[in-house]
Amino acid sequence: MRKTHAIILYVALMTAVVVASNFLVQFPLNVTIGTVNLADLLTWGAFTYPLAFLVTDLTNRQFGPSAARKVVFAGFVVGVALSFYTSAARIAVASGSAYLAGQFLDIALFNRLRRQSWWRAPLTGSLIGSALDTIIFFSFAFAPIFVIFGPNEPFALQLSPVLGLFSAEAPRWISWAIGDFWVKLLVGLVMLLPYGALMNILKPVPALQNR
Repeated sequence: MRKTHAIILYVALMTAVVVASNFLVQFPLNVTIGTVNLADLLTWGAFTYPLAFLVTDLTNRQFGPSAARKVVFAGFVVGVALSFYTSAARIAVASGSAYLAGQFLDIALFNRLRRQSWWRAPLTGSLIGSALDTIIFFSFAFAPIFVIFGPNEPFALQLSPVLGLFSAEAPRWISWAIGDFWVKLLVGLVMLLPYGALMNILKPVPALQNR
């Protein structure tokens, strides 16, 4: 029962992260620092989504890759279904596609590196998984070529300085993607703190590590 209760908790946490991120990604960060408008760089979803990798990695550490994949898939089904009610359909489709690709890559990398230094598996998995997730999500959600998934958002196609700093301009969604990834890198590093703190509490179950 301990495993069942833990998996239910992980699924609930994953669902909350996915739904919150899908909702918050629709809102640019309207904060100005000097001459830089962070609305050209970030959405609020960039700060919540990296928590999904923490949930996946803790599940993988404790119960192995099979359990982690189940949590990811359950979070996908419930989270994306709810996201159709809290965000645009195109956002939900983009999120689901990016989420599955990024999380499954994270699981594979974590499992390959789990016997190395304690920080290497969660950091490598989350950073590389985040890169794939970012590319898929922002392309599917905002790139004109993927209009098959839904109408384009005019505000996402407006030209803005790349990263809000340089004179070269690009559609706003590209600046968002770049800014989003840098935030994910930063949050990925920060997430090592709770991961390390929970290592001694959430002990691995040896019989499940290679399943």
